[in-house]
Amino acid sequence: MNKVLIVDASESDRRLMAGLLVKSGYEPITVETMEAAKDEVAKLPPGAVIVADASLRDSSAKELINWQKAEGFTFPVIAIVNNLNGPDLLEVMKGGGAVDVVQRAALNKQLAETVVKYVKPKNVIIRLDDVLIQRPSDEFANIHKQIERIAPYNANVLIIGESGMGKEQIARAIYQQSSRTDKPLRVIEAGGAALVSKHDPASGRSEVYNRIRGYFKDATGGTILIKNIHLLDFDRQSVLLHILSEDHPDVRVLCTAEPELREMISDRSFRSTLYYLLCQVDITVLPLRNTREDIQSIAEYFLAICAKEKGESVKRLDLSAQKALNLHNWPGNIRELKNVIEVAACCVDGNTITAADLPIHHSSPETKDSLRLRNPKTEKQRIVEAIEQANGNITQAAKLLGIGRTTIDYKILKSKAERNEINNSLTTFITKALHFVHETIINLKNVVIEPVTE
Repeated sequence: MNKVLIVDASESDRRLMAGLLVKSGYEPITVETMEAAKDEVAKLPPGAVIVADASLRDSSAKELINWQKAEGFTFPVIAIVNNLNGPDLLEVMKGGGAVDVVQRAALNKQLAETVVKYVKPKNVIIRLDDVLIQRPSDEFANIHKQIERIAPYNANVLIIGESGMGKEQIARAIYQQSSRTDKPLRVIEAGGAALVSKHDPASGRSEVYNRIRGYFKDATGGTILIKNIHLLDFDRQSVLLHILSEDHPDVRVLCTAEPELREMISDRSFRSTLYYLLCQVDITVLPLRNTREDIQSIAEYFLAICAKEKGESVKRLDLSAQKALNLHNWPGNIRELKNVIEVAACCVDGNTITAADLPIHHSSPETKDSLRLRNPKTEKQRIVEAIEQANGNITQAAKLLGIGRTTIDYKILKSKAERNEINNSLTTFITKALHFVHETIINLKNVVIEPVTE
């Protein structure tokens, strides 16, 4: 049920508007002053609307709109005016003011139909990538409870799980239920070019510091979501730690990471001080193979989405398809399941999907503990072994190592950079050594050897 904040000095009109909105399925909140309205605005959930009298007892709807802009809130304001030709209308509408107006005499007829134009459904699906898919397992129920418990607070949250398990969607659900939902959400990929590359090698770290600090400045009052924090190299970890511990930005930080992050703390390739700053609360997401009771409901969810997009009836999974889905180990987790269901839904002509219709790749190599990256001193050799065992397939090599594709790509690039640096150093050393030998030979030629006399 969507909330509508009513700000009006008239008690009788507040009761009238509240009654009209309740009948239309909304949850009204009524206040009579500007100061009370400010307190309520800070509590409003996403999709809410404000209905305010153009002339309040201690202020005006225009001042409430200006205060919202200054504070970073974006709730649409519908103004109540006494006269459509009066000065109040012009004042409240100018300069990006109220989104709409309703004449007080027409509240019965116009209020509900005006509100419906601006209110957003509470559970609206904007983009599939943003949706936290409901699942029947106890593990997901516990995650859902954690989201509801921690969302209203400002604690930093670390979400750990394998690739493809919807960690970003959990982070977005926390943001959407938080008190910062009408302030900016800035999403950063820790392994992306924005944080890995350097625009100017000469300025190096200062360039990275300014860039990361800029992200926090843009998100002031809001939230930053750092995806795959385990891909952040040591120098950039230091920059992030400095900003969080010294600048104390007014930004909530949500991070996602793969399970290897915990091993990185042990082998000191990830700064423990930064880890504990980011992990004030942690959420662990189990892989799909450990919550098999979720597989069919997730598959049916994707079938419903495909049917809606194509304007067709929803296709069903027969018993053979259900069995095949439950038997597969899903190394790519929900992302892999989504791909399988989408291909099957598009390629099957009838309304029933069988096991034969599912493009499940059973040849994917299983993860072997002997190849997992546990020690940075041996990880280069293990990467080479995994790539050889996977016949050069980097994605399969990543699965053998128990890491994501982006992680292995990053480690390979890092290894190449280190090798180039070593080669450059060796080249410089050999050049200097040859120069020294050459100078020595020349000097020896000029030496006059006196005969030895007894």
